[in-house]
Amino acid sequence: MNKDNVTIKDIARELQISPSTVSRALKDHPDISPETKKLVNNLADKWNYRPNPIALSLKGGASKTLGVVVPEIIHYFFSSVISGIEDHANENGYNIMICQSNEEYEKEVNSIQTLVNSRVDGILISISKLTRNTEHFHELKKKNIPLVFFDRISGEVESDMVIIDDSEGAYMATKHLILEGRKKIVHLSGPPNLIISKDRIEGYIRALNEFQYGVTEENIVKCDQVQEAEWIVPSIMKRTPPPDAFFCVNDFTAAQTLNIVKKLGFHVPDDVAIVGFTNGQLSRLTDPGLSTIDQHGYDMGIEAARLMLDRIRDRKRPYQKRVIKTELVIRGSSVKDR
Repeated sequence: MNKDNVTIKDIARELQISPSTVSRALKDHPDISPETKKLVNNLADKWNYRPNPIALSLKGGASKTLGVVVPEIIHYFFSSVISGIEDHANENGYNIMICQSNEEYEKEVNSIQTLVNSRVDGILISISKLTRNTEHFHELKKKNIPLVFFDRISGEVESDMVIIDDSEGAYMATKHLILEGRKKIVHLSGPPNLIISKDRIEGYIRALNEFQYGVTEENIVKCDQVQEAEWIVPSIMKRTPPPDAFFCVNDFTAAQTLNIVKKLGFHVPDDVAIVGFTNGQLSRLTDPGLSTIDQHGYDMGIEAARLMLDRIRDRKRPYQKRVIKTELVIRGSSVKDR
């Protein structure tokens, strides 16, 4: 027998008593004799018996564990959100289980099934770039498993959610570039199926319209990965005249755009200004430092966990939507020396 995975049945079999007697002896039930309690507890100690948390959750109805699914754990923003979720969960007696989808729909579905099988009390998720089918979320609702979306949400599933004001963040970034005298501002956008991408495009367009700048389709280019920027940005810089600013959907793309523009012989920010979106550690390491929009990921995590615990306590309350405000952080990539 594997002593690292001892069960109540193993102890019962060894002592030739029923599993229910073992269970009650371990709980110091008054109906069990002192002699039997001593035998059970001595053997449990000898074999290093530990209760199975999943089995306890099946019996008690609560695992005190929350499942979290993120596209990428290594992403600064998502790691900040996880920290917020974990801190609030721990303060309220909950643990968390973390899965990452790696931006794959199939892995997202499998991650959710793994968490369901682990008997988590609720699932918090930011959907992958490739998620278009939402059946797995509807299945959670059918099973009455609480669901909270954060950052990347689904517009097809009614649920609690926490988002940042993506439109306002994009508006602030674009307006900043306009006030710095930039005339040809390109927006490197995210996947068109994601609501956050649509909202950031809306904020970008709103700022251009406010200052009576022309909005052209060629200046909104899907490019949200470092690998894409490697060939897309050089092609954009070949335009006549080239753009004098980029507003990028995330800091990774912005940092790579900055590097590429400099390699092409342009000066940042004199020739080309660049603004990103995240305000992760990367934005402080570029040369010059990267202007960006702070998403306040930790605050989002706190709010998401708070919504989840509120839902667990009261399944019938109306669904809530919380919006986290963004903040423009100005560094050297967008402001000329004065």
